[in-house]
Amino acid sequence: MNTKTGRVWLVGAGCGSADLITLRGLSVLRRCQAVVYDDLIDRELLSFVPENAEQLYVGKRSGLPSAAQEDICGVLIRLAREGKNVVRLKGGDPFVFGRGGEEMAVLQDADIPCEEIPGISSAIAVPAFAGIPVTYRRLSRSVHIITAHTAGTNGGLPEDFGHFARLEGTLVFLMGLGQLSKIAQELIAAGKDPETPAAVLSGGNAPCPAAVRGPLRCLPELAKEAGVQAPAVIVVGAVAALDLCSSRPLAGLRIGLTGTPAMLQKLSGPLREYGAQVFTAQALEVRPLPFSLKELMEQTSSPWLVFTSGNGVERFFQAMKEQNMDLRTLAGSHFAAVGAATEQALWKHGIRADLRPETYTTATLGDALIQAVPPAEPLVLLRSAQADASLRQTLEKAGRFVQDIRTYDVLPRRNRQQGPVTADYLIFSSAGGVRSFLESSGGIPSTAVCVCIGEATASALRNQTRTPILTAPEISAEGILQAVLSHAALSDQACLQTS
Repeated sequence: MNTKTGRVWLVGAGCGSADLITLRGLSVLRRCQAVVYDDLIDRELLSFVPENAEQLYVGKRSGLPSAAQEDICGVLIRLAREGKNVVRLKGGDPFVFGRGGEEMAVLQDADIPCEEIPGISSAIAVPAFAGIPVTYRRLSRSVHIITAHTAGTNGGLPEDFGHFARLEGTLVFLMGLGQLSKIAQELIAAGKDPETPAAVLSGGNAPCPAAVRGPLRCLPELAKEAGVQAPAVIVVGAVAALDLCSSRPLAGLRIGLTGTPAMLQKLSGPLREYGAQVFTAQALEVRPLPFSLKELMEQTSSPWLVFTSGNGVERFFQAMKEQNMDLRTLAGSHFAAVGAATEQALWKHGIRADLRPETYTTATLGDALIQAVPPAEPLVLLRSAQADASLRQTLEKAGRFVQDIRTYDVLPRRNRQQGPVTADYLIFSSAGGVRSFLESSGGIPSTAVCVCIGEATASALRNQTRTPILTAPEISAEGILQAVLSHAALSDQACLQTS
């Protein structure tokens, strides 16, 4: 065992999408040897953890079995004493009702080097997502963050709770949905105006987003009627009447992504720029499959090498390196790419595609190959284990000699989403991703419009859901983005016409 003591960072993951973590927090996450993470973080953050790092889930959720705080502290001490650099990844900010102070004190008592890296607290972020600033000149010049789940008190509310009714500014209650009726009653009994604007908000990475507004006296009943679920933030004060939401075209929409880290990265940034709240519904990873590229090139004279994804391109050149081959081996070969992204992946390795159809689908790729490639020239498909047989069948039906080589597999990461999700849109970039999501989640949520990268992916979804299925106009992240933007714009127009 390594006798050198490691180090622990208490990192605030922020509240909501992965890009709300600080640069410093992301830096230590990328080089940690173990991560101990909570429930309400964006699982996309785990894609930045080194592949060989240990990952331990210790999330706490009201009403559900949870890890004891003493056990969590014990895990941090054990990992550090094994010599590991450990990230304790916590939703929001570790020191804002996140028990980060307790963990820091225990680590210091155990002589474990430790550091806290702040994050954006849900007390500020969740109201902001709903268009509510917790301070506003002339309306609220102070903000008070209060726990409604205080140990050792009668009913969980802080002692002398009536004191908060007399405070100026905004009251923000965390962990208080189960106490909402009592909070409203006691504030009003202590002198708070029953008509004070108030809101109950579930956002960030909460599974069931909601935003309910109304006067304080009506808030418990309104939240019950809306079916708001924990975790939720309660805001009481004049600012709760404000609605300063973003005017971006996807603002307020919750979009779940499935796919590999590369695809998640391509999609998440642009979607967030358009205002969407993005989360990882199913993270996948690319795993290489063994194949003899050297044998293939020796047996096949001047083949057409056909790629239907950037992952296939990367796996091909990875195999070249593993098998001690260089670009001279490819002399006489021709290259075909399904679309612009795959073509760009080839160009990164110094290869310009000889063929790329104007429309980025496997069907048009098959037609283009039949028209451009003489029947005597062999075609080699280098693609995913999940790829369907339609491209090969089309080419064989046209009398072409085809070798269909599966060079990689796409499988769920260890941190895949468990249980049902809530989303306005669910995005799928492969048929395998569809199957993996259905296995882990149990089904497509009734609220979600499904967006598929191509027809093969859409086919895997049919008969699995009654919700709308959109197919991207081209097989690319840009095509997916355009499909979402077009559908959202049509939905907005329909709402305006019926309002």
